[in-house]
Amino acid sequence: MKNSILAILSSLIFIACNTAEKEAKPPNIIYFLADDLGYGEVGIYGQEKIKTPNMDALAQNGMRFTQHYSGAPVCAPARCVLLTGKHSGHAYIRGNDEWKERGDVWNYEKAFSDPKLEGQRPIPANTVTIGKLLQRAGYTTGVFGKWGLGAPETEGVPTAQGFDYFYGYNCQRQAHNLYPGHLWENNEKVLLENELVSWHTKLDSLADPYDEKSYAKFQQKDYAPAKIHEKALEFIQQNKAQPFFMYYASPLPHLPLQAPQKFVEQYREVFGEEEPYLADQSYFPNRTPRATYAAMITYLDFQLGELVATLKEMGVYENTLIIVSSDNGPTYLGGVDFEYFESSDPFTNGYGRTKGFVYEGGIRVPMIASWPDHIKAGSVSQHISAFYDIMPTFCDIVGVEAPKSIDGISFKPALLGQEQEAHDFLYWEFPSYKGQQAVRMGKWKGIRTNIFEGNMAIELYDLENDMQEKNNVADQHPEIVKKIESIMLQEHQPAENEKFKMVQLGD
Repeated sequence: MKNSILAILSSLIFIACNTAEKEAKPPNIIYFLADDLGYGEVGIYGQEKIKTPNMDALAQNGMRFTQHYSGAPVCAPARCVLLTGKHSGHAYIRGNDEWKERGDVWNYEKAFSDPKLEGQRPIPANTVTIGKLLQRAGYTTGVFGKWGLGAPETEGVPTAQGFDYFYGYNCQRQAHNLYPGHLWENNEKVLLENELVSWHTKLDSLADPYDEKSYAKFQQKDYAPAKIHEKALEFIQQNKAQPFFMYYASPLPHLPLQAPQKFVEQYREVFGEEEPYLADQSYFPNRTPRATYAAMITYLDFQLGELVATLKEMGVYENTLIIVSSDNGPTYLGGVDFEYFESSDPFTNGYGRTKGFVYEGGIRVPMIASWPDHIKAGSVSQHISAFYDIMPTFCDIVGVEAPKSIDGISFKPALLGQEQEAHDFLYWEFPSYKGQQAVRMGKWKGIRTNIFEGNMAIELYDLENDMQEKNNVADQHPEIVKKIESIMLQEHQPAENEKFKMVQLGD
């Protein structure tokens, strides 16, 4: 009897110690960022034509956010806001800046040969990033995919900004080809088994646009998203015994239309015969544009599924927080049929309302969070949040102090189903596409467009009753407009970079 009691006590102590050890170990964090994935392009958010079973499963096992926003309506500033916790009125990078004074940066062949023509203007060396803060907390950190915040051989490269390892595209322009001539591994250029095909290449003049063989040059051997994914899986395997942070910034489904043929064929059977996309000046032609675009999203989803499977295989899934989101709304270019896919549903589709603009379709993005035994399965959060909340949230989770100068607030309580502090407002400014500002304040959304053309009038929308922002009610609520105008004034800080200054705002 005495031996039995001792055995039971020993078992209980062993279980308690194991439980305490699991609870004490900081969680791994994976931030999985899609590129130009629309709010309405994920199954759990209402998409019916494109299959995203792994994102849907992650949401069913975790939490879906319905009012989450990017930091900007295009790539580079969104990523800067994400990594620094500062909104675009305070951030260093506020628009895409190709750093043209270096030379012919849009020449694909020249940039391949000369790293000094690659990449975007760098964030400063003293920038405080999520990577630096998590390194300070003992995390091994890695970036996989598209960077866009500092050209090669500058202080802005990932390994100088808080990341122990980097594999992918340094340059956003180079990512306009998913079969590129090279990628980067840390600060080393890695050549791929692909021929150089310039961005503006079209079909040969005598080629039959209905013949698959005419498109062979746009479908080569080394598919960059696959190469990037292999390195991400290796990172998990190599760091399973210690806390890690993975910033997986996929180039998908950003154009051009290029996807593994196996995934394209699945949709060709469903969508039937299509007219080819014969390309504008920016992106490659494609024989089956609808099937290829859907395949790009499903392939992205497949890669997420493989990440989850690897976490489970390594025995670390239960202690990993995964967040899935997108850097901005969907595109309107390059053969993407946004009307067919209802890419911005339930918001307004098309140019002027999606990517590049501060209307809902351009900046409200999907966000799914999964953390077993912490986040309630199948939960939905209506907490209003933005990219600049990611830094303080991760800091809160790992127990490191976030900088006082940031604009975000932690949404860890929302993840855990606890009482959550709300923002008084969210703010955006965008010194491109004729100049824009926006404020989200409760149910109200104030927008300025065409600032560079002298327009300072504020449009006002009641998002509770008008998610498509069709009815400007500014005349009916002058007191709300005045509050929003005051926020726009106080939150704009003159940009350090001349390219981002807005003279109409007093710069």
